[in-house]
Amino acid sequence: MSDEANLLYLLAALLFGYLLGSIPFGLIFTRMAGLGDVRKIGSGNIGATNVLRTGRKGLAAATLLADALKGTAAVLIAAQWGPQFAIMAALGAFLGHLFPVWLGFKGGKGVATFIGVLIGLKPLAALIFCLIWLGVAFASKYSSLSALVASAATPIILWLLGEPGMAGIAVVLVALLWWKHGQNISRLLAGTEGKIGQKG
Repeated sequence: MSDEANLLYLLAALLFGYLLGSIPFGLIFTRMAGLGDVRKIGSGNIGATNVLRTGRKGLAAATLLADALKGTAAVLIAAQWGPQFAIMAALGAFLGHLFPVWLGFKGGKGVATFIGVLIGLKPLAALIFCLIWLGVAFASKYSSLSALVASAATPIILWLLGEPGMAGIAVVLVALLWWKHGQNISRLLAGTEGKIGQKG
């Protein structure tokens, strides 16, 4: 394959991942359930955490699963052509969730899709991510802090697992995830971030 053709296929994998990742399942599910536009409640986010604010735990769980699986699907499909295409699809799926063209590039914060692409790229890394998340959540009761810590550890985990290419792209994903969690970080520093199970 020529360099030009390889670049074209890489861009196609990126676009494919983006289009799959940009499907706003949280918005679709809540509208199908007759709950209106989820962007008009709570944080205005399309992710599972904001869907949970509708009081429909089943819809929130479905959103979490779908947002993760769209990342996994993008990676596994693109992986049929090689690991570099899987990595590009992972980046595309994550960017699609964060910046969906259908919603004016205003999407979710990316934690579920981050886990989803990890499952597709390196299942062991996804498992370690979840274990770290659970450990920090148990100790701190902060969901956002758990995601921030677990994501920050991911590039190191991938490197230690012998996947430097994946570790490199993970640095980009983590930087974007942290940026999308800017308000959460500010509240954590101010001591005003809501804890898991806390009402109001």
